[in-house]
Amino acid sequence: MTKEFVLVAGEASGDILGASLIKSLKLHYPDARFSGIGGKLMMAEGFQSIFPMERLSIMGIVPILKRLPELLIMRRKLARHIIDLKPSCFIGIDAPVFNTGLEFKLKSAQIKTVHYVSPSVWAWRENRIYKIAKSVSLMLCLFPFELPIYKKHAVPAVCIGHPLANEIPMDPDVTDARAHFGFNLTDKVVALLPGSRGSELNYLLEPFIQTASVLNSHYVDIRFVVPCANQKRRQQVEAFLNNFEHQLPITLVDGQSRLVMQAADAVLLASGTATLEAMLLKKPMLVAYKMSNFSVWVFKKLLKIKQFSLPNLLAGKDIVKEFIQEDCVPEKLSRELIALIDSNQSSPVISQYYELHQSLKLGGSHKAAEAIVELIKENKE
Repeated sequence: MTKEFVLVAGEASGDILGASLIKSLKLHYPDARFSGIGGKLMMAEGFQSIFPMERLSIMGIVPILKRLPELLIMRRKLARHIIDLKPSCFIGIDAPVFNTGLEFKLKSAQIKTVHYVSPSVWAWRENRIYKIAKSVSLMLCLFPFELPIYKKHAVPAVCIGHPLANEIPMDPDVTDARAHFGFNLTDKVVALLPGSRGSELNYLLEPFIQTASVLNSHYVDIRFVVPCANQKRRQQVEAFLNNFEHQLPITLVDGQSRLVMQAADAVLLASGTATLEAMLLKKPMLVAYKMSNFSVWVFKKLLKIKQFSLPNLLAGKDIVKEFIQEDCVPEKLSRELIALIDSNQSSPVISQYYELHQSLKLGGSHKAAEAIVELIKENKE
């Protein structure tokens, strides 16, 4: 009997994880069918997306509230479709606000549910674990530090490491990456990644481009690269640059964020999965984030941790500098970026990147697929 899998990914990082998981599941079930909500990478693996993934790519309290009616209607339609389909299991990839509610409905309808990428219950709103326990048949954690809270609440969980730790080599080839974009080895290249969501660019694009302007006046041979998650984000960046007061040596690239970072001397980026990629690529980085003052007020009330970037959370200490809200300004960002560009790549921080990279090589999507196969077998029993 052909296996049916329904997956929901809410953004570019989820699309990467989803595509890799589909590949691994095909090794177990070559004739399996995959549908739900996903992006271009998942669709390249034969995935059928019922709704555009872009509709789920929202961050911050206010943007979510504005789109809440649409999201609730989408989730209701999707739940009915999945319950009628009766798939082998449902796999929600990140997007916890959307997926946990959907998983609750599906588990109540006796459908096995997998949540891939643990919500940050260890960081804020720990009481979410009670809803998760009622919604999730299996939690797939990317990081070892996430397991204790699930064990404490008797939620089945497996740490699979991060697929990117297996995909990205320990010593990525900078020369090939630069050749791909036409950069010289002597160029100073800075990757700017202000996020994959429109709301992120609304807050981060201006300070990032202003920072680039400061660096452009400091270095003769500097180049900037901005990878755009999709056509809408590219248009958003182009519109900003067209109205910016200075001409800058900026190259816009469709996708290819990993290759862009691989080619760079330093990376300025929004907090998120991209910080993990930058760490695995052994790149000096600055992590920044801005959102509405209301969102910040809410998060500060609920936040349990001091660091917010993945390299710092994995290390359990500050190894990369973080700039949030009022600290995310060109004066501070440019000063620290200049220090990173001028520093030696063989710094102690880079050595820690190697150690953390090795600690995350636990099997990734292959281990995730094996855990899902076991869950389906339990379903038969």
